Parts: sequence; C-alpha cells; structure tokens
Amino acid sequence: MGNWSEQQEVRKEVKEKDKVRREKLASLFFDLCKVTYTVLVVGLLVTLFQNELYTNYLMIAFVVVGVLVAFEFAKIGNNILKK
Repeated sequence: MGNWSEQQEVRKEVKEKDKVRREKLASLFFDLCKVTYTVLVVGLLVTLFQNELYTNYLMIAFVVVGVLVAFEFAKIGNNILKK
C-alpha cells in the first residue's frame, strides 16, 4: 500500500510541475505580447505623429504587424493556459 501512495505523490508532483511550467510559458508569451505592442505599436505611433508632414507607409505597416503579432502572442499564451 505504501508503494501506491508514493506513486500518487509522484503523479501529483509531476502534475504540479507541469502546471507551473505552463503558467511560466504562458507568462512569457504575455510578456512578449506587451513588449511587442509597446515597441512596435506605441513607439512607432509616437514617431509617426511627430512627423506629421511625412507619411511613411512602412511605419504604418509595422504598426499593423505589431498589433497582429501582439494579438498572436496573447492568443498563444491563452491557449497554453487553457490546456
């Protein structure tokens, strides 16, 4: 009977480690989402508004890509937490 309870404890520890691992990985993707959004969207929008007379389509494209990439990172992090 002692062997069975030891196996249950080992299984519980493995589940807890997997849960912590998933949470940390999801946290990484949420942090990547925040960094991507801050750098590509907010940073480029400030630069774009400072140069009002100069319309740069490349910066606008980077802002759109930044929004999409940030959304994907958040989606990946959310999917990891749902498992």
